[in-house]
Amino acid sequence: MAGTAGTPGTPRVLRAMNDRAALDLLLEHGPLSRTRIGKLTGLSKPTASQLLARLEASGLVLATGTSEGRPGPNAQLYEVNAAAAYAAGLDVTPERVRAAVADITGRTVGTYELPTPGRRPTQPVVRQVGDALDGAVKAAGLARDDVHRLVIGTPGAFDPNTGRLRYASHLPGWHSPTLLDELAAALPMPVEYENDVNLVAVAEQRLGAARGHGDFVLLWNEGGLGAALVLGGRLHRGWTGGAGEVGFLPVPGTPLVRQVSKAGSGGYQELAGSQAIPKLARRLGVKNIPSGPYAEVAAALVARAAEADDGPHRRLLEAYATHLATGLASLVSVLDPELVVLSGASLTCGGEPLRALVQAELEELAAPRPRLVVGDVQEHPVLRGALESALAATRDEVFDTSR
Repeated sequence: MAGTAGTPGTPRVLRAMNDRAALDLLLEHGPLSRTRIGKLTGLSKPTASQLLARLEASGLVLATGTSEGRPGPNAQLYEVNAAAAYAAGLDVTPERVRAAVADITGRTVGTYELPTPGRRPTQPVVRQVGDALDGAVKAAGLARDDVHRLVIGTPGAFDPNTGRLRYASHLPGWHSPTLLDELAAALPMPVEYENDVNLVAVAEQRLGAARGHGDFVLLWNEGGLGAALVLGGRLHRGWTGGAGEVGFLPVPGTPLVRQVSKAGSGGYQELAGSQAIPKLARRLGVKNIPSGPYAEVAAALVARAAEADDGPHRRLLEAYATHLATGLASLVSVLDPELVVLSGASLTCGGEPLRALVQAELEELAAPRPRLVVGDVQEHPVLRGALESALAATRDEVFDTSR
């Protein structure tokens, strides 16, 4: 019926569109005056004043201080009310669950890390998730009910047809067919699940090296080797959520991965994954290889190799670059992206020297010529992506003033 909420072109919907535009500008620029908001949105002064009064009355914006340093009277400034809503993210690995809570502006207000070592979980997964979330909520000075939405990042992906986690046999306790129902019953907010590498791509697209790019591939190498595919500005997850599981990709020089549902060897993971780097270093004569978890050892070796001008370390970096480019050539030949983002400690530790070598190798192996860049979001990128994903959905709901 004409004139009801949500009907395109009605005054209510037009007001809501202006409200959202103003809120997005306040998020992007920080405190703004009525005059500045009017100029940026194209609204008249009276309309901007009405808009701000409406948003202030709804609790979405606050008056905060005045402008200074300009001729004439100081202007009242407005900002988004950070306490209007909160969102949370979780980054789940076999070793720990890392949680964070952010206010509606994106500022992280609480974090917590729950160790989960061992191949068999000592606590049920539902309790692990609840304890990690509660730790971050408590650190923020909030309660569970204050969190508007939660996004959980895990290795692999939950099959949308069965609800079961696939491609992540190394994540103990997360494979029950009833797990998602159990988590939904235990948590008071909407919960979404996303592949960890996809969340790194979300972080890079919104905050980092892929800003402004609608088509890119993110290659991740840390505990495992994976990719995220962004096409037309949207994540491509595939029919079962398994798009980007490139560790299984057949590549020259390694055996085929057989029975991929089980832990196996072969494919791109064996050629260029983190666990392959110490083996490659030994074969090339690198001395004093550190001990410890293979992902940490790989990152340390790559960082050392990136500083070398010649000798075994330089040969290691060159061989690693060739191995990386071998798998990337298959991806870019099919997808033809404008950008490839290198992320994960075993890639970012190589910095510009590794990036340049992979770029040169890729240009010889593939017809498309995407630009390679090193990821900018290097501190807890999975968690940052989970927060950004949760915040986007939360803002869409909380900032909708048409209802």
